[in-house]
Amino acid sequence: MFVKVTKSGPRRYVKLVESYRDEAGKSRQRVIATLGRLEAVTAGESSALINGLLRVSGQPTLDEGTGETDFAPARSVGDTWLLTSLWKEFGFDDAFRRVLRTKRQFDAKRLLRVMVFNRLCDPESKLGVLRWLEDVLVPDVDTASIRHQHLLRTMDTLSECSEALNDVLAQQLKPLIDQELSIVFYDLTTIRAEGGTSLEGDVRHYGPSKEGGIGRQFMLNVVQTAEGLPIHHEVFDGNMAETKTLLPTIEIVTKRFKVRRIVLVADRGLLSLDNLEALSAVRIEGRPLEFILAVPGRRYGEFDDLLKAFHQTQCQDAEREAYGEMAWQGHRLIVAHRPDVAKGQTTARDQKIEALQADARQWFEKLDNQDAGRRYRGRKLSDPGVTARFYKAVTDAHLGHILKVDLTAETFNYLLDQRALDRARMMDGKLLLVTNMTDHEPE
Repeated sequence: MFVKVTKSGPRRYVKLVESYRDEAGKSRQRVIATLGRLEAVTAGESSALINGLLRVSGQPTLDEGTGETDFAPARSVGDTWLLTSLWKEFGFDDAFRRVLRTKRQFDAKRLLRVMVFNRLCDPESKLGVLRWLEDVLVPDVDTASIRHQHLLRTMDTLSECSEALNDVLAQQLKPLIDQELSIVFYDLTTIRAEGGTSLEGDVRHYGPSKEGGIGRQFMLNVVQTAEGLPIHHEVFDGNMAETKTLLPTIEIVTKRFKVRRIVLVADRGLLSLDNLEALSAVRIEGRPLEFILAVPGRRYGEFDDLLKAFHQTQCQDAEREAYGEMAWQGHRLIVAHRPDVAKGQTTARDQKIEALQADARQWFEKLDNQDAGRRYRGRKLSDPGVTARFYKAVTDAHLGHILKVDLTAETFNYLLDQRALDRARMMDGKLLLVTNMTDHEPE
């Protein structure tokens, strides 16, 4: 709390004010008490109280000053104080001191701590870090002397000693994990990059994106423990084959940690089933790499014959989930079926098909009526035009494998492929995994 003098026309009032933070974390002020007009307060008994408060806060008293008081905005310190304590407890200060040499112009070790704290508290760009520091106090750091170029040069310093820094981090992480990691998980994603400039050694290249299509990007992998603790990450060229990122990463992780087992777990966008041969050839200390790969939905048609018996015998109960497995190319094909998901997917597809067929029936009727001489307002329909419009609608609905439009016919025509529709319904609610792991039941 503090004393504040406010003006209202020619009069001045003395108020007791408290600073606080609202629900959005913004600094606010609220009046606790109004002590009266300045002239009346200074002439009365309250002046001693106010002078005492001003003296304790280091401000001029009412007799010494002009009655005007300047107040600086409150600065946050709770989260950064806690993070500083954890930083020192984990030994990062001593560990990074051995790697990051202090420059004459800036202290890379302390600036690294500032940027890490910003990432944890309020992620910003490098310029945003400077704005963040205006309202934040970081213990043991002279934030007023930090400049934008210092933050950028700290990043350059990190790049120069990244290998040594990663080795130090690995040593600091070891007490937080098992003496011997039982399982680590590997994931890989693509990150799109904007702009067309090119630099020497640039990792930004055009390649297949996880979002679909081709884009300028780089690849980022993450290795984490089964409990979710990330222990390693690495950046690769955006056009590198996914399987080629595995061996370098595995070699680094097994060198830094005592890893007894590595399991590659990939979602449907990570690896193609065409890479199974390359994955099967990977060895870790003489043992094959274990993997669990989700089958992309577009590839489900390849398993049509394999899944028919499972669907007919295990997936007819509308209330019970079903699990099963079968052999495929020397690996286990694991199948899970959820009836509630299957019902939702089937219903949504059937509604789209019905809506498209309703549109087609209207176009058929209008074309026939035009041929019979009936006239409509607007532009006259043509068979090629209707065919193009219907084909686009079917394509946008991702139903081209079921509603097959004849683009070569002179008249508007399409066919509903009942076999493809039955196959799609059979695949609804199913998740397919390919794995070489033998010590887990399908469920």
